Amino acid sequence: MTSIKLREFRSEDWEAVHQYASLDEVCKYQPWGPNSVADSKAYVDDIIVASKKTPRTRFAYAITNKNKVIGACEVNVRDPHMRTGELSYILTPEWWGKGIATEVANMLLTFSFKNLGLHQVTGTCDERNIGSSRVLEKIGMSQESVIENHLLIRDGWRNSLIYAFSVDEWTREH
Repeated sequence: MTSIKLREFRSEDWEAVHQYASLDEVCKYQPWGPNSVADSKAYVDDIIVASKKTPRTRFAYAITNKNKVIGACEVNVRDPHMRTGELSYILTPEWWGKGIATEVANMLLTFSFKNLGLHQVTGTCDERNIGSSRVLEKIGMSQESVIENHLLIRDGWRNSLIYAFSVDEWTREH
């Protein structure tokens, strides 16, 4: 049994972020990376700055296991008036396939609906990223659409699967 916790980022977390964000396989389907040291430091710095903004719209957290940072997750409020947000998560490869991303994504949904009062939360992934699409499906999200040629990544234009979940659907399941 793991002891997964989410906490605010600290400036020294850039080193743990860099350990996974500098790996090709981690950022394979992302429009960023592999990170340089400067990229990882800037990412953590940006998160810390965003956490102090009022109103806060970016809720990024370090994913920890026994106080060791093993990934990152976020809820970004995309439209405060329409109460929509987007969740995301990333883990160091040694934690892939252990149910951690699903656990974290469920935590983000609960936070989004209970704490932030969002009406709908989306998740997006590369159509080739089977692991991420399974996570989104396991937490109850439904695939709503495919956006073709959505993001430019290292191997060309990425098609993105768009998943969504409403507070009404979440309430029925919880």
